Amino acid sequence: MTIINLGTLIVNNYLISSEAGWILIDTGYAGGFPHFVKMLKKNHIQPDEIKYVFLTHAHDDHAGFLNEVLAATDAKVILHPEAIKGLKRGQNSFEGGCSSRLAWLFCQMLALFGHGDHRYPVIRDEYLDRLLPIDSEQFKTLNFPCEVLETPGHTADHISLLTERVMFCGDAAMNGFPSRRRTIIWIENLQQYKRSWEKIIGKNPDMIYPAHGRPFRTNDLQKYLASLEKVKLRKLK
Repeated sequence: MTIINLGTLIVNNYLISSEAGWILIDTGYAGGFPHFVKMLKKNHIQPDEIKYVFLTHAHDDHAGFLNEVLAATDAKVILHPEAIKGLKRGQNSFEGGCSSRLAWLFCQMLALFGHGDHRYPVIRDEYLDRLLPIDSEQFKTLNFPCEVLETPGHTADHISLLTERVMFCGDAAMNGFPSRRRTIIWIENLQQYKRSWEKIIGKNPDMIYPAHGRPFRTNDLQKYLASLEKVKLRKLK
């Protein structure tokens, strides 16, 4: 399997090879499509070689230029059924809270710079028939070459992808500022989030690739699992 990171210092956009063609894991913020195309050209990949977009969840930094990817390709979108509501809304949910004081301060800083509303372009109607929710009959009969895991907690619609002993966990974990102990900075449901860590640990992948920060090994989650008991979510308002 080939893994290419087409993202930025802020968010990773992984492109992975499979027997079904290239699979793109998430898109970045709105406005990031020109950089994405530049990275494709750098790696000698044509947009129409992308056969699937795996959407870990419907947030502004993961679905920001999804419309533009779908306009440039014939790709189908693998996603949780709840993610469709988010794509139609075009805004992150504010249920839950920040996982630490540092994360809270970071979110306040985002708001000061005009990014506190977390809006992104809504999904265009002409692309709705290319969405394949993981509970749909169409997806169930699809010979998708990777295992899909429901990993809620960060959001209710969060899913992760496992292939060849490598886990692409989206925002189920994080490895960079302002994260602490691999914990994502925003959590909707802490108990679900903890159970998702346990599910990932149970799969014991050789390497975990998060949407934010560098890849890390599964024993990191095992090491910091108990620390989730001490997390107290902080509301933004």
